[in-house]
Amino acid sequence: MSDNSPLRLAIIIGSTRRGRFGPTAARWFTGHARRRRDFDVDLIDLADTNLPDTLGDECEELPRPVAELAPRLAAADAFVVVTPEYNRSFPAPLKTAIDWYLDEWKAKPVAFLSYGGPSGGLHATEQLRSAFTEVHAVAIRDGISIPNYWDEFDADGHWPKTSTHFTAAVKTTLDQLTWWARVLHDARDSRPYES
Repeated sequence: MSDNSPLRLAIIIGSTRRGRFGPTAARWFTGHARRRRDFDVDLIDLADTNLPDTLGDECEELPRPVAELAPRLAAADAFVVVTPEYNRSFPAPLKTAIDWYLDEWKAKPVAFLSYGGPSGGLHATEQLRSAFTEVHAVAIRDGISIPNYWDEFDADGHWPKTSTHFTAAVKTTLDQLTWWARVLHDARDSRPYES
């Protein structure tokens, strides 16, 4: 992969609840990612995928929604998961999405944008790190955490009021994600990953 060719970045909205904040946070982050030349962004909203919450076994044919999402995940060089914190963890539909796939996650970097109350979703992020490690993805160190998100975004819900802090966190996260995505892409090309 050329250092100038854009990476495919899948941004995944992990909450499917009514009235959720995830699309607002994802729109904000996607705007930052699209301003960079190193990313071709695919925004995936799990509320639109209709993934079944009952997993099949390996012998069964994949349900249509699972088969339709698979190529989008497989094409990604990197992921950003946008997640709330529910009861000190992440949403069940996000766990279902992780569990339906395996090869699509392998040897690819994952960053997190979390939001919630005082913890800013960090309990969810810590559990997601373990879940993604189990499917052989690489969770990068830095991410974006938005505590008390209802106080941080303006009346339109698009941009944080204290944008300097969050803009710096986005830059750091995207810089690290770019580095890992290029290194792991080149490694997968030269030596296929085997778990």
